[in-house]
Amino acid sequence: MNLIVILTQKKTHVYIKTGNPIVSIYTEMTPNPETMKFVANKLLYPSKSIDFENEEAAFPSPLAKELFGFPFVKGVFIASNFITLTKTVETDCNDVIPSVREFLKEYLEEGKAIINEDEIIALKASNTIASDDTDIVKKIKELLENYVKPAVEMDGGAISFKSYQNGIVSLVLKGSCSGCPSSMVTLKSGIEGMMKRMIPEVQEVVAEAN
Repeated sequence: MNLIVILTQKKTHVYIKTGNPIVSIYTEMTPNPETMKFVANKLLYPSKSIDFENEEAAFPSPLAKELFGFPFVKGVFIASNFITLTKTVETDCNDVIPSVREFLKEYLEEGKAIINEDEIIALKASNTIASDDTDIVKKIKELLENYVKPAVEMDGGAISFKSYQNGIVSLVLKGSCSGCPSSMVTLKSGIEGMMKRMIPEVQEVVAEAN
């Protein structure tokens, strides 16, 4: 922070010049007891998301690499304005949330890099419609983008398209959705039911590893 003093004939004006804006971080509950969701008042990865299942895979994200430095962190999911951390089973959220929140606040206020986009292209699983997608795949991706994505992001997770073959849609669960028992209920009763109604060719929806 810099202090600027301007003298005029009648008054002395004092201005405080700050650097990066103050960042606030708050936590939200997720359906998965093994995850912690931290929401920021600034954009982290606008309109995108990425999941890092281990430290070795986190090289495109300087922030994720530092988060894996916490011994209780097993996975890092970064989205538009929030981060979901998967913790070890024995870790009590109440014991570690304050330290993680303070770390994220300082990291973001210092303006450090979050994602190196050049390194992410080969790793990104996307629901973006490709020119060679079949009509069925296009419809599936549109449903995921317009109906599923907003709902699951509220719970600190994401679901992306992996493949479609012989009536079976394969999806990848990320963030708090990964390993969460309730996410499988959502997958079958919610997503599968919706796709069957709206896309008659779909017979089943399954979850697969990334």
